[in-house]
Amino acid sequence: MSSFPTFTLRPAELRDVGAIVGLIRELAEFENLTHLLQVTPEKLRPQLFGERPAAEALVAELGDGKGGGEVVAFALFFTNFSTFLAQPGLYLEDLYVKPEQRGRGIGKALLTRLARLAVERDYGRFEWTVLDWNEDAIRFYKGMGASVMTEWQICRVTGDSLAKLGAQPE
Repeated sequence: MSSFPTFTLRPAELRDVGAIVGLIRELAEFENLTHLLQVTPEKLRPQLFGERPAAEALVAELGDGKGGGEVVAFALFFTNFSTFLAQPGLYLEDLYVKPEQRGRGIGKALLTRLARLAVERDYGRFEWTVLDWNEDAIRFYKGMGASVMTEWQICRVTGDSLAKLGAQPE
């Protein structure tokens, strides 16, 4: 029987930005998307802790949560809105657990905490996307009660295409 150190979930703090960026880099490597990576602590900091934060984050920290433990997982999320429900929702942008910490319940704990937060805020839904090749994650999410909505396709405009679209007359 292996003994893992305990972990604590808590809202991210300013001191966690560097660790979150490191975890985002690991996630990009796992997803083979490092060529898209532009995140730095300087770019992420105002988005989480600036005057008008665009997102929130939870972290899993080894230890009792009194500080000083290693941050081994994060969940970054923001509020979206459903016109059909006429209610806000919680959108999970990314959730990542270091590979050596998987299987301990950290991912499940993060999803459960986010679901509880959505309920507390009276949100109508909690949603996220998953890569179609990530079968382990799909099984895990289905086991948590999620429906994988294969009939929906993501549309995305970025970079030069976004600038070009935004510059067109209305």
